[in-house]
Amino acid sequence: MKELLGSPGTVSGLTLRIGQCLFASASIGVMVSALGFSSYTAFCYLIASMGLQVLWSFGLACLDVYALRIKRDLHNPVLVSLFVVGDWVTATLSLAAACSSAGIAVLYARDLHFCKAQMHLPCNRFQLSVALAFVTWFLIAISSHVMFWILASV
Repeated sequence: MKELLGSPGTVSGLTLRIGQCLFASASIGVMVSALGFSSYTAFCYLIASMGLQVLWSFGLACLDVYALRIKRDLHNPVLVSLFVVGDWVTATLSLAAACSSAGIAVLYARDLHFCKAQMHLPCNRFQLSVALAFVTWFLIAISSHVMFWILASV
């Protein structure tokens, strides 16, 4: 089988997982540093979704490090099935959280003009956190796509 970019147990797969973990952590960090984020359910959902993504990506990054260290192939049908389900679940949750948070950020910044009226509302941090969540989702989408093709070929 041809080695796909982002396959589990490869350096590119490890890089992809580390990127997911870092961007999800950054999204959480920026959102938590914004005062008043907990007043909005969509932002709390973003934190929960990105937290799940950090745990999932970190776990798979550790598995990639282990596989690289002992030079083991992770293209077992059972393992790949688990990766596909986990990636698709986290991808769906991350996209839903990013979209709902983006909707709230746009509503407050552009439609209701809360950011101009209430200077204490940290709209820039909300928007940055949402942007980081979308980057995280993009990386998850790549790994989900790769895992699907690996599962189809196993």
